[in-house]
Amino acid sequence: MSSTDGSSQGLADSQPCVRLVDEHFDDYVLGADFTAQVCGYASPVFNQPVADWPFRSIRPYRKDYGIDSAEFARYRETGAGGAIFMAWLGERAVGHVVVSRHWNNLAYVDELAVDVSARGLGVARALLDVAQFWAVKQGLPGIMLETQNNNLPACRLYERCGFRLGGIDYLRYQAIDAASHETALFWYRLFADG
Repeated sequence: MSSTDGSSQGLADSQPCVRLVDEHFDDYVLGADFTAQVCGYASPVFNQPVADWPFRSIRPYRKDYGIDSAEFARYRETGAGGAIFMAWLGERAVGHVVVSRHWNNLAYVDELAVDVSARGLGVARALLDVAQFWAVKQGLPGIMLETQNNNLPACRLYERCGFRLGGIDYLRYQAIDAASHETALFWYRLFADG
């Protein structure tokens, strides 16, 4: 059953179940809503809680992340150096994480996405837990990921999950939109840190 089957009624009563990607992935991606409301841009500060970052409000708009189910298809193969996991609430696919071995010997979260209807229900955290478990099983010393300064819900989640801001790239998105104030934020969780 894909994410377009049924309604969001009852999703809050379920616990996320995460498993390796299956034949439902393409339908789930096509039927899911991965948009997010952008209300402003944070000015990230190293070693400071996300809640304390300066924030500049803007006129809200919907950002579409444009998820492509074929982009990471190679990770569906055994021994491909990565994996795709899907999260389910009951019989409904509601999120996924793509994780791989990065050049710096850390696990890298290539993509983490949760359908709008399932946000705030612990799905993203469950997916991050599975990505971390995958990294440990691969013998990797930690995990990293990237988000943007206009995605504060994700920044707060990563902070709660023990990630630390390790890098800021002000130029990463300039070729897409030179007028954008979108900044790439690189988050790290090194397992030796606890």
